[in-house]
Amino acid sequence: MTRVASNKLIIALDVDTRKKALNLVDTLGEVAGVFKIGSQLFTAAGPDIVREVIAKGACVFLDLKFHDIPATVAAAGVEAARLGVSIFNIHACGGREMMRRTAASVSECAARENLPRPNVIAVTVLTSVDAVELAQIGVPSSPEDETILLAKLAAESGMDGVVASPQDITRVRQVVTKPNFLIVTPGVRPSAGNPNDQKRTMTPAQAVRAGADYIVVGRPILAAPDPFEAAKDILRAMANALTAEAESA
Repeated sequence: MTRVASNKLIIALDVDTRKKALNLVDTLGEVAGVFKIGSQLFTAAGPDIVREVIAKGACVFLDLKFHDIPATVAAAGVEAARLGVSIFNIHACGGREMMRRTAASVSECAARENLPRPNVIAVTVLTSVDAVELAQIGVPSSPEDETILLAKLAAESGMDGVVASPQDITRVRQVVTKPNFLIVTPGVRPSAGNPNDQKRTMTPAQAVRAGADYIVVGRPILAAPDPFEAAKDILRAMANALTAEAESA
């Protein structure tokens, strides 16, 4: 296992209480680069859980997928920066102006208040969505084509990266040439794992080989009999993939 691999692992704190979340941070802090706080935990425990996780020395990905009028999302982004998160996300389908204003407002706030600037990333197409569900909401594109369209728009609008399915990583890398553009990848499952409600998945090794900067894993770790060992198994697979890639370069 290497620190490079652990830096790429985001563990999703998809639990319903502050106590469970903090216990997981204590247990898994050695093997996680970042912890994700999403809608469930944030609604249950509020902004203080973000502060408490950061106070333990961990980085936080605030996964609230802001989507509203530009002024509202920009204001929410400023508050995320003030909380001290390392990454937060907004929906790319909110459009160019929403993304542009959020990126600008966060940069201005960080400079003015001498805060570390978080990475602002845009959600493309959820990994639980397939072509049938896109058609149901009036989107005729395939999930892959819609992801590429939104990733390009996000890069042009000042986003630092995107959330995209592991199956879309290669194409995003081909069409987005912005330096240091991040790809954060949910829908990652160990080869023997249950996909749950994820429809477009890869294994951790496949995702990092494809070029993911971060992979997000929740249930395969949290629901394991030993979450620490489950996380270590994922890291070993990632580290082996990175080593093999380096040796073949």
